[in-house]
Amino acid sequence: MKICATTLGETAGDLMSMTLNVGYAISSIVLLSFFLGVLLLQLSSKNHHPIIYWSVILATSTAGTTISDFMDRTLGLGYAAGATILASALVGTLAVWKAVEKSLSVTNIKSFRGEVFYWSAILVSNTLGTALGDFLADNSGLGFTGGAILIGGLLLLVVLAYYFTQISTVALFWVAFVLTRPFGATFGDLLTKTHEKGGLDFGTVGSSAILFTILAVLVAVATIKIKADEKRIISPVQ
Repeated sequence: MKICATTLGETAGDLMSMTLNVGYAISSIVLLSFFLGVLLLQLSSKNHHPIIYWSVILATSTAGTTISDFMDRTLGLGYAAGATILASALVGTLAVWKAVEKSLSVTNIKSFRGEVFYWSAILVSNTLGTALGDFLADNSGLGFTGGAILIGGLLLLVVLAYYFTQISTVALFWVAFVLTRPFGATFGDLLTKTHEKGGLDFGTVGSSAILFTILAVLVAVATIKIKADEKRIISPVQ
């Protein structure tokens, strides 16, 4: 679901900023406003609602796409410099979070302040992932397919480390969370770019429609599962 959401964030962000020609700056303002709106719903909710939660994830991904492109292209920082700045911002966010909340665990967030740190880190990590993905696809020589294969391989190593090593699961979560974004960026470019550029030429509209449908189905399944679990707790079978 995270990979699907981040890939959709890439294609939807490009759809707004480039296909619709809104521009990176205006797109970033609009998408950040949407992010703040759904974030307020998430922060005010006392229970987990998959639709709201994944709306915030998607909002961070789409906003991250246009923010990164604004930094790297409009401001002329370039992918490497942009990624370095964003990586420093993510480390700083996690360091402050750890110092204040004493833990970076995402399964044990008990305060409003902790959840704000959580979503701040996610927004920065998704923005960073866009810059990393664009760097791999455009500047490293790997191309869209090569970048997606490289990040996919690194994600597989994280999965193996989770099952077969004693590495902190909190550390592995954040490594995986950051890596899914450049995977989404490279895979999104693979879907949208023309055949001449090494892509599959689905376009931003077609790719976004396909990914949104897949994500909507997955969110619906998660919602149904949660409601079924709640029903079993309320009326346990004897």
